[in-house]
Amino acid sequence: MDVLDGNAIGGLLREVFSAEMTSAPGTCATCNATGPVAECMVYLQVPGTVVRCPVCTAVLMVFTRQRGLNCVDLQGLASLEVPA
Repeated sequence: MDVLDGNAIGGLLREVFSAEMTSAPGTCATCNATGPVAECMVYLQVPGTVVRCPVCTAVLMVFTRQRGLNCVDLQGLASLEVPA
């Protein structure tokens, strides 16, 4: 399975958050590592899109599309700073 960086989901993030999010800092709820979304590991070849922490590989975000709606699970994030 190919691993991409967070830039690969820039368009999806803009669609979900209505903002440029690849430079937004996020904090992993598992290891407390903080860094921009662009540095995360992204997997597109699974059911949905999975975003993992580049430090501990914990799942940070999962995006799926069901019946035309984006479904977002941010359970793995302790925080995500959405730009103003």
